[in-house]
This record gives sequence, C-alpha cells and structure tokens, in this order.
Amino acid sequence: QGPPNVTGGSTEVMQLKSSRRPLLSARRGTDLPPPRRRSTGHPARIALLLLAGAIVTWGLMCLLGLLLTHVLEHTAFHHADLGTDRWFAHHRVAFLNDVAAVGTGMAQTVTVIIVTAVLVAVLRWRTGRWYEAIVLVISVVGEVAIFLCVTLIVPQRRPPVPRLDPAPPTSSYPSGHTGAAIALYCCLALIVLWLYSDRGWARASAVLLFCVPVYVGLSRIYMGMHYPSDVIAGALLSSLWLTLVATTFLPRRRAGQRVRRRSPRRAFGHS
Repeated sequence: QGPPNVTGGSTEVMQLKSSRRPLLSARRGTDLPPPRRRSTGHPARIALLLLAGAIVTWGLMCLLGLLLTHVLEHTAFHHADLGTDRWFAHHRVAFLNDVAAVGTGMAQTVTVIIVTAVLVAVLRWRTGRWYEAIVLVISVVGEVAIFLCVTLIVPQRRPPVPRLDPAPPTSSYPSGHTGAAIALYCCLALIVLWLYSDRGWARASAVLLFCVPVYVGLSRIYMGMHYPSDVIAGALLSSLWLTLVATTFLPRRRAGQRVRRRSPRRAFGHS
C-alpha cells in the first residue's frame, strides 16, 4: 500500500473532532449565552424604563393606600381587615410567637442587607460575572426606594391590637417586610431558575424561596404589625417591580442551556 493521504487524513481528523463536539457539549451541559439586552439597548434607555416603571408602581400603590385610609376606613372592608388581626391576636401561643419572630427576622432590614451581600458574592463566584448579582441588587434597592416613597404619601396606621414587635413609624402601609422578602427571595428564585432550569434541585429551591414571602406576611399579621391589606399591598408593590426587573434583565432562553462557572471579562449588559 502507498503512503497515507496526509490531506485526506487531516480532513478526516477535523471532521472527527467536529463530530465529537456536540457529544462533549451534551455531557457538560450547554453553556448559557451571554445575557442580551432588551431591544431598548442602551443603558440609559433601560434606566429610563426602570424609572418609569418605578414611578407607575409608586403611583398605583399611593392610590391604593389613599383608598384604604380615606375611602374604606369606616366600611365593612376595614372591619374585616381589623377582624383578621384580632383573630390572630386572640389565638397567640408561645410556640407560634417564636415561629412568627423567625418569619419577621427573615425580612428585617439587617437580614436583607447581609443576605443580599452574601448572595452577591456567591453569584459573582459561581457565574464568574457581575450580571446576576447586579440584577439582585436592582431588585432589592428598587423595592426599598419605592416603598419609602409610598410611605411619604400614605398615612401610616397600625392595627389597634397588642403588637409583638416594635413599630417603626414609616412602615405600616405597605408591609416593608413582605415587599423585601419578595424582592430578595423571589428574585433569587428567578435567577436560580434562569441559570439552572434543567436541574431538579433548582426547581425545589425555587419553590421554597417563593414560599418565604407568604411566611413573612403571615408572621407580620400574626404579630399585629399590619392589616392584611398592608401585607397584600406590600406583595403587590414588590411583585410589580420584580416583574419589570425580571422581564428586563432575565430574558427567556432555550431549554437545556446552562451558565458557565467562569466567564471572565464580561461586562454588565455585554457579558
């Protein structure tokens, strides 16, 4: 036999390597493509979009708050609202007091700051970029800013029942604890699903994270800190804001895509 065809052999080798690439990708998991900006494109336009959304959310929550405190204050709705707080107050026991204290603690200001800082570090380490960490910060900081602006407009009033927690004067309507819980824990759940939607542990973790705001909200009502309407308003405020953040920064992707653990030199918005 004659000498091997070097050119033909090289072509065959290249074809063999190319045919192996899909197999390797299937074994390791398809890497998540760099996060893409929305059609709004420029960072200034995205900032204006978020600002407009925050203003609209603030306006809606102020209108709802004024409706509750001025129009519905002496109606059957308010009596039912207050009746819920009184029912919880009359059924308190030591064990449930401790359970409610834990729920409240999960969304305390100090807790939210510490957990957010830790999660920022973990997300940066796990993904090798700042994108997801900054999305989490935008969710938390934006919710707090809208919440504080709403409290400047809506009169603050606490339920007239014995309270199990000190009452800050600026956090009756809406429930700041409930809003913070959604902005932090639900945003984390969305990020986890966005990164690892094909993993069972990610779905289970997301379900648990989505349950945290419910736990926090019930704890606040149990402790006599909020009317149920305050808790619902806090959940609505944060849900509206989180929806805007998620649709802006966490676009849908194809099933099976996963994020690379390390992807250096990726800038926010271009990473």
